[in-house]
Amino acid sequence: MINAIMTIDPAELAENGKRAFADKKFVEAAEYFEQAADGFTKGRAGALAAEMKNNQSVALLQAGKSREALAACSGTDEYFAGMKEVKKQAMALGNQAAALEALHRYEEAIAKYGQAAELFKRLGDGDMQAMVMKSAAAAKLKSGRITESAFKMMGALEAKDKPTLFERIMKFILRIIR
Repeated sequence: MINAIMTIDPAELAENGKRAFADKKFVEAAEYFEQAADGFTKGRAGALAAEMKNNQSVALLQAGKSREALAACSGTDEYFAGMKEVKKQAMALGNQAAALEALHRYEEAIAKYGQAAELFKRLGDGDMQAMVMKSAAAAKLKSGRITESAFKMMGALEAKDKPTLFERIMKFILRIIR
């Protein structure tokens, strides 16, 4: 007798998740990414499973489910660190930081953003470094640390590879204030 149970390819589930995300169906996307992660885990494709957990986290964050978003991506940075996947590690830290920030856990978020920025700096990815530094500055501002926020924003502007005209003007103004 032929097994009547049909299994869906995790890669197909991931694609379904990407389509749902693009259509702004974030809860549906998160469910697809979770199923894809489970499938990749069963298939012993840990790196793909960790990527799907991070995708799930982003979708859940967009859906306003911050606690679930943090739970989804927790530990993925350590997995990527063990695999020497520094860029993915940095992105995972950024995802964790965003979830922590949404949960108003600003100090933890700032620390994670800092770790991510340092990894992007090591990789020479100034644009990604600048992006997470801006996020850290925003978290500091939300936590009431205004002066530190200004310095962090200045650092973010300094890190950017190709600042826009507005960003160059902001950098000039922040230097004067300093």
